[in-house]
Amino acid sequence: MTPFHESKEQLLQTLQTSETNGLSAGQAQERLEKYGENKLREKKKKTNLQRFLNQFKDVMILILLIAAVISFVIACIEKDPVEFFEPVLILLIVVLNALMGMLQESKAEKALDALKNMSAPHARVLRDGKEQIIEATQLVPGDIIHLEAGDFVPADARLLHSVSLKSEESALTGESVPSEKEADALVDEKAPLGDRSNMVFSGCSITYGTASAVVTGTGMNTEMGKIAGLLEGEGDTQTPLQKKLAQLGKYLGILALVACAIIFVVGLVNGIDVLEIFMTAVSLAVSAIPEGLPAIVTIVLAIGVQRMVKKNALIRRLPAVETLGSASVICSDKTGTLTQNRMTLTKVYVDGADSAEPVSEQNSEAAKQLLVYGSLCCDGSVVFQPDGKEQHIGDPTETSILVAAHKNGMDQEELNKAYPRLAEIPFDSDRKLMTSVNRIEGENVVIVKGAFDMMVSRCIHGDLEAARHMNEQMSSNALRVLAIAYKVIDKVPEEPVSEDLENGLTLMGLVGMIDPPRPEAKAAVDVCRKAGIRPVMITGDHVVTASAIAKELGIMQENDLAVTGTELDSMTDEQLDAVVENISVYARVSPENKIRIVKAWQRKDQVVSMTGDGVNDAPALKAADIGCAMGITGTDVAKGAADMTLTDDNFATIVDAVKEGRGIYANIRKVTGFLLGTNIGEVITVFIAMLLWHKTPLVSMQLL
Repeated sequence: MTPFHESKEQLLQTLQTSETNGLSAGQAQERLEKYGENKLREKKKKTNLQRFLNQFKDVMILILLIAAVISFVIACIEKDPVEFFEPVLILLIVVLNALMGMLQESKAEKALDALKNMSAPHARVLRDGKEQIIEATQLVPGDIIHLEAGDFVPADARLLHSVSLKSEESALTGESVPSEKEADALVDEKAPLGDRSNMVFSGCSITYGTASAVVTGTGMNTEMGKIAGLLEGEGDTQTPLQKKLAQLGKYLGILALVACAIIFVVGLVNGIDVLEIFMTAVSLAVSAIPEGLPAIVTIVLAIGVQRMVKKNALIRRLPAVETLGSASVICSDKTGTLTQNRMTLTKVYVDGADSAEPVSEQNSEAAKQLLVYGSLCCDGSVVFQPDGKEQHIGDPTETSILVAAHKNGMDQEELNKAYPRLAEIPFDSDRKLMTSVNRIEGENVVIVKGAFDMMVSRCIHGDLEAARHMNEQMSSNALRVLAIAYKVIDKVPEEPVSEDLENGLTLMGLVGMIDPPRPEAKAAVDVCRKAGIRPVMITGDHVVTASAIAKELGIMQENDLAVTGTELDSMTDEQLDAVVENISVYARVSPENKIRIVKAWQRKDQVVSMTGDGVNDAPALKAADIGCAMGITGTDVAKGAADMTLTDDNFATIVDAVKEGRGIYANIRKVTGFLLGTNIGEVITVFIAMLLWHKTPLVSMQLL
């Protein structure tokens, strides 16, 4: 069943439900027993004891434990109190290490809990022909639900009727503006999540309009549930350091056992006392293991965590600090990380002008007039705080117009008082227009704002050909374009309708807006490339917008490719592996796509860092070698799945953290080299002395 592709009638028939009566109480109970409650599956949590014992799975730790036991046995045989110091110290180091690991891990599994908190507590549903409010957990496929602005969507549902509906889906799709929804939209069978305009999804919110819809998926069968399933399926990855230390532990274990066996045999052949040669051989094996290494690594990483905090990076797992230093690919989300996550008006084109002018604090009088008319035809608002911060309320495209007007000294409240609104026709997704009638300079002025392709047929004055060319130019630069037109009427109608007010207009101009790149992101990308790190953009936005931003930042260079999620779905893993190094931009991608991209780079033996803020990023954050969540705009789900949280949501911070991580990694290598040098020196000294002179220059106590 593909609910977004089937007709409404066919879907209602498949789900055996009625649009006017909904399900009966009996049907609802049957389906509740069949599909289960509308909530995410609980993963059995590890106890603290299990977490503690898991810390002892490391090869190096196991060898240290064996060494401690042997040292303890030798101390008991020798009956020398001083010799008990060695096993006690080793055990103390191992237990402290395990406790630190357990405490770090106990903070970790918050992602699924956060997802559960995103579900709606109640839902308005049609049962037995009557509307009632029930707990959202009791919803089942086939239920008819009603939604309006401010509601959380309680389950995945296909729209049956909608009026000017918009849904905030950035957590799932990564888009920075609410998605327009239309019940009668025809959607392709292979359409990505962000293009399913006749569907609403669990955990998202309704920002505008009203709708009725039929529930198509609940619990783990929702898009949110699929993400929870992906999160469950992704285990924690080992860091490069953990892999190398495990390998080192194996080599040292084999070396110690071989040296131990040879020395024991040589000692026996040469008639040395069995207990003496046994103790020498065992002491040598123990001394080969750098028991101080786990403690030193933990201390170095802990110092690194403190340094990272000062650079706006909070580390959740100690080994993540070192992984950062090894990162060779950074897969970054676009919205909010590389961009400012705020629609900003950047270009204003006034009818009759040769070109568009950039928005500044001193725009031309004609451009200011266009911004005044645009502001009057806005329902959104912006509150400017004394500390310079802005609180945007309403549609981001409208608030961007209001901010541009404010830059030019025109306050929305003052404009509304000076030119009061007399009538309006709200925006709807069929017309793609909004209209207000304002009293301006003693005249009744109709102001219409909306999509250029819907406006052009309604205008009778203005250079429409030049405007069409300008619209194409702005769109090719990934700008979202709105047209503004007007006309003067004698009398304000009591019941304004589109046919009367939205025809015979004069085109006033166009405004172009975009979620602009962060100023510091371009320099950070440049630093990345110089440091041998490959930046890659992964976003739920459209490919044209993503490519334009990527080119501006230097992520996308000549001959680099940009692919969509649909194109990615058609590739096999082998095909993806063949081209992954040439792709710089992935657009319109799903959570599953993001994991495939991360794993394709990992198959190339690259250490992958992944950034993100939405629920849709969480599985990839967990699958990556190091996941970086956004602290300001990031959802709790993303933070719970990530190894690191950026408190300033800034791509440049990741680059600073990588630099810090490289320093820490270098320090750990130096310490490891020093410890191995001294330990292996002892092994070689005793080994050669036993082979040549059949005597050891170091007694067991000295070795320990």
